Order: sequence, then C-alpha cells, then structure tokens
Amino acid sequence: MAFNKENYKKIREIYDQKWEKARLDADERRAELQAKIPELAKFDRAIADVGIRGVYATIGGGEDAAKKIKMLEEESLALQEARAALLLEHGYPADYASLRYECSTCSDTGYVNGKMCSCMRMALIMEGYRSSGMAHLLRTQTFETFSLEYYKSKSNAYDRMKQNLDIAKKFAADFKGENSGNLLMLGGTGLGKTHLSSAVAKTVIDRGFDVLYVSAIDMFSDFEKKQFGNGEGYVDNTRRYFECDLLIIDDLGTELTNQFTVSCLYNVINSRINSARSTFINPNLSKKEIESKYAERITSRLFGEYYPLVF
Repeated sequence: MAFNKENYKKIREIYDQKWEKARLDADERRAELQAKIPELAKFDRAIADVGIRGVYATIGGGEDAAKKIKMLEEESLALQEARAALLLEHGYPADYASLRYECSTCSDTGYVNGKMCSCMRMALIMEGYRSSGMAHLLRTQTFETFSLEYYKSKSNAYDRMKQNLDIAKKFAADFKGENSGNLLMLGGTGLGKTHLSSAVAKTVIDRGFDVLYVSAIDMFSDFEKKQFGNGEGYVDNTRRYFECDLLIIDDLGTELTNQFTVSCLYNVINSRINSARSTFINPNLSKKEIESKYAERITSRLFGEYYPLVF
C-alpha cells in the first residue's frame, strides 16, 4: 500500500493530538476529583504503593514470590473497590478519571501490535477521498451504482460497455501500484467515462493507494502558475501529477492547445510511463481527433502504452 505521504502525515498528527488530549483530559478529571474529594489521595497513594511492592516481589523471586504477589493483587483489588465506592458516594462514576480514547482498540495510537488499526486506515481512506479531488463523485459514482440499462437499446453498445465495466473492475481489484497499466477511455460526454473512473478510484483508494483526479484544464492551469508566476502564497500542485499511484485526467481535449500545453501533457504522460505509474485519460475525442490535435510523440504513447476502452 502507498497512502499519500501528506495525508499520512496529517492523520498521524491528528492521532498524536488525540492521544495527548486523552491524557490531558484524564489529568483534569483527576485534579477535579482530588480537589473535591481530598480523602481520595490516600487511596491513590496506597494503590501505587501496592504496585511498587508487587514489582519488588516479582524481581525478588523466591519460593514465597507467587504467594506475595497474590496477596498484593487481593490488596490492590480491595483498595480499588473502596476507591470506586468513595467516588460513587460523591456522585462520580468509578472510571471518571480513567483515560478515554476515541478508539479503545489502539488507544488512539493508530497501531495495534505494529499493525495499522482499522480506525486509522479508515481515516486515511477518507482523507484520500478528499485529496483525490473526487470526493463529490465517490459518494454516488461507484461500481454498484453503474447501470448497464442505459445501453440495452443496442446490443453491440451493451456488450461493449459490459466489457468496459469488467475491465475496469479487474483493473481496480488487481491494482498494485507500479506496473498496473494505463487506460484510455474514448468517447463523447455523458457515456459513463467519469462514472467508471470514479468507481475505479474509490476501489483503489479503499485499498490504500494514492489517487488524483483532475480535469485537463485545471492541470494545465497548475503548470501555467508554476511556469509564469507563482505569486505570494503559491503552492506547487504539479508534484502529485508525477508521484500519485493513479492519475485520472478528465476531459482531455477541452483545453486550449498550444506548444506549452502539449509540452506539459507529454511530460506528464512520458514521466509516468517511465516510472511505471498508472494513468487514466478520458478525452472527449475520437482516435482521429486525438491524432489531429496532438503531436505524434503523444499519440504514439497514448495508443501504444494505454489500453483503449471505447464508449
């Protein structure tokens, strides 16, 4: 798996803050109890003292060690029961000062026995939805909501779309990061290209990979900002076009084509091919229109390195 590094850093910081907050909140509740119930302090000291004696008994060993430890455990239990009764007498639950984590499984550390907890994995997935640029699409455009009914009026269209759906599902299920291949979705608007792209993206994100969705116009706009003037507060958004596990470029062909945009497109396509990173491209153009609009060095890669799905 290859969760987005920035997402991981953000979620890691959130978990560190949650872990620290749980301790601060417990300290505040403990201070409140000590202020309102002064006699509670003697129980806390006594319980701590039993714990220390238990450590020494364990270290000391000897024939009587097990007997001493059992007696200390019984003494500790009696003290804890008396302490709980005192709290209840003053209107507090027995566990009022206990640590309260959002996730009891990992105690808000994000990991259990060296493995990522399901809560942290879900937090990373949700952050992946947000950072993918497809959060609004991923809620509704899934494999489960993709219907072939629209295509049933023409058997050849239905068969083609059934094949496209099967290929997209297999791509998403088999996605492994590097060397997972590229797809070129050919056809006009309103035929299901974006829906299938969203469905693939959701599955791939859920499996722990970094996905970025962008329209061609927005992508070229990011490169223009980087090239011709970034200004105060500028953030370079182009890095992820080269680094994400799966890049989805939608509506290619709607941009104003010039030497600069062609150069940027070639750079992205060629760099990702060389680094074995997967790309989806959804042009609103036919093969002939692509060949007439873009240079041969681009079309040769699109039709040589991408698997075409015709809509």
